Amino acid sequence: MARMTMIEAVRSAMDVSMAKDDNVVVFGEDVGYFGGVFRCTQGLQAKYGRTRCFDTPISESGIVGTAIGMAAYGLKPCVEIQFADYMYPAYDQLTQEAARIRYRSNGDFTCPIVVRMPTGGGIFGGQTHSQSPEALFTHVCGLKVIVPSNPYDAKGLLIAAIEDPDPVMYLEPKRLYNGPFDGHHERPVTPWSKHDLGEVPEGHYTIPIGKAEVRRAGSAVTVVAYGTMVHVALAAAEDAGIDAEVIDLRSLLPLDLDTIVKSVTKTGRCVVVHEATLTSGFGAEVVSLVQEHCFYHLEAPVVRVAGWDTPYPHAQEWDYFPGPGRVGRALAEVMEA
Repeated sequence: MARMTMIEAVRSAMDVSMAKDDNVVVFGEDVGYFGGVFRCTQGLQAKYGRTRCFDTPISESGIVGTAIGMAAYGLKPCVEIQFADYMYPAYDQLTQEAARIRYRSNGDFTCPIVVRMPTGGGIFGGQTHSQSPEALFTHVCGLKVIVPSNPYDAKGLLIAAIEDPDPVMYLEPKRLYNGPFDGHHERPVTPWSKHDLGEVPEGHYTIPIGKAEVRRAGSAVTVVAYGTMVHVALAAAEDAGIDAEVIDLRSLLPLDLDTIVKSVTKTGRCVVVHEATLTSGFGAEVVSLVQEHCFYHLEAPVVRVAGWDTPYPHAQEWDYFPGPGRVGRALAEVMEA
């Protein structure tokens, strides 16, 4: 089986989808000849031509608005927002148009678009290249939200998203593009070529949207995470020597509540980790659901570990970033409660 980085897995997903279905089109800023700022679309224009993989003006609202119109006429656009931080001009198109087409048309129209966007920090991108806006999409009825944590999932979930009849927000943790970063920034990063989840089939396969995965079995405490924080949680549990069960959500909307409830019912404790700012982050929804469904099984309050309620600080990157030290302290807190 081939070994791929997450960049290569994302590119392979688009390649497979474009080869399978002529209605799949890829466009965005610099995704054509240049191959994207992270090279996720490299080679697609040369292979499929300028009518199926092409560059756009610097207009996020225009990119998404055009994709919605194309989808209404039967195409399947997979568009790139160069950084998740740039999606705000397109938010109106996403929430007022894309998310509502099926409902407003009584099912006569669907909106099979995928909006890809690199998300999160850890690359010294500062306040305008490090944001994690996933919670802004999970509040919107009609959207699906995916955050993969590894190349194998990245390809299978992206193909599933492209084949889905409704709009999917596909957030790619940029700090994971080349390796499973665990938050230990002082150490060399292990490349995906040396990780089991770097093994990726070259052909077509899908992973069901809305199904979480248990990355580490345990009985003492449940850690719920997604994206980069999955690897941070695994490192924190290992560093702390705690028998933690680590759940990789993969899909935030729809959410695999059954897997979360089953785990917390078993462990009686829960820590929720995400990179986005704490207040109104997606972790708050997870905590609420755990309290609602697992209250009589909890042996300690549910604890959140997240970014600060500030713009992402360039000068204090690793203080803001929820690393294994912060997660480890949270694990110790719930174990001692």
